[in-house]
Amino acid sequence: MVQSVELLFDEETDVAVRAEWQRLWDAGLPSRTRVRAISNRPHVTLFVARHIPTEIDELLRRQIATPSFHIRLGGLVVFGSSRYVTLSRLVVPSKALLSLHRKVFDLAEQATKVPPHIRPGEWTPHVTLARRLPADQIPDAARLLDGGDIVGHASVMRRWDGDAKREWILTAPP
Repeated sequence: MVQSVELLFDEETDVAVRAEWQRLWDAGLPSRTRVRAISNRPHVTLFVARHIPTEIDELLRRQIATPSFHIRLGGLVVFGSSRYVTLSRLVVPSKALLSLHRKVFDLAEQATKVPPHIRPGEWTPHVTLARRLPADQIPDAARLLDGGDIVGHASVMRRWDGDAKREWILTAPP
C-alpha cells in the first residue's frame, strides 16, 4: 500500500464530484462510489510514497498554511493500459496549486519509495472518478460526464495511510 498527502475540497466541489461518481454508478459503470468508507473523498493527491514518517507530517503542519484558493476541474483524462483504465478529471494547474505541490514535495521528498510521477514537472493533478473502467466503456462514461468544468475551492490538506486505512487532517478547515 501507499501513504499520501491529499488536497480536499469545499463542500460544493465535493458534492459535484460525488454526483459524477453517482452518474457512472447508476449507469452500471465502475465508480469511486463503490468504496463506502467515510475516508473515500474526492481529492487531489499532492504527494505519495511507500511510507511517510511522522516527522514529515509535523513539517507539513508547521510550514504549510490551510490551502485556500480556487480550483478548476477540467476535462477527462485516462490513465492505464489498453484493457482497463482509471478515468479522472484533470485539475487545471494554477500558480497556487503548483506552489502548494512544490512545497509539499520539497518537505516530503525524503519519504520512502517516492514514485517519479509525483515529482514537480512530472505530476498530473487529477481527481479520480473510476478505477478499472473497461477501455471500451470510455465513450459511455465520457457522454455521462460531459457537463463542463467544476469550479470550486481547495480547503484542507489531509494524510492518508493506505496500510492502516486511516486519515488525519494536516491543515485546519478555513
